[in-house]
Amino acid sequence: MAKSTSRSNAVGSDENRSGDDAPNPVWFKPIMFGLMLLGFAWIIVFYVSNNTLPIPLLGPLNILIGFGILFLGFLMTTRWR
Repeated sequence: MAKSTSRSNAVGSDENRSGDDAPNPVWFKPIMFGLMLLGFAWIIVFYVSNNTLPIPLLGPLNILIGFGILFLGFLMTTRWR
């Protein structure tokens, strides 16, 4: 019995998606989770070091940097597929 070409093309079309339906690149998840962990670690280091690390000259602004990095990671979750 002959094989239907429409079925074989329909199965292969899932891999050729583009635009909003396309899957994320391979680097997307590691960067997303890396930013979240880096921001969290920045905040933890800030509190544990009694406001002297990671950048001593910034003082309390270190908390804003940590939350900013963390926020970038959370923003990336809106594009995760």
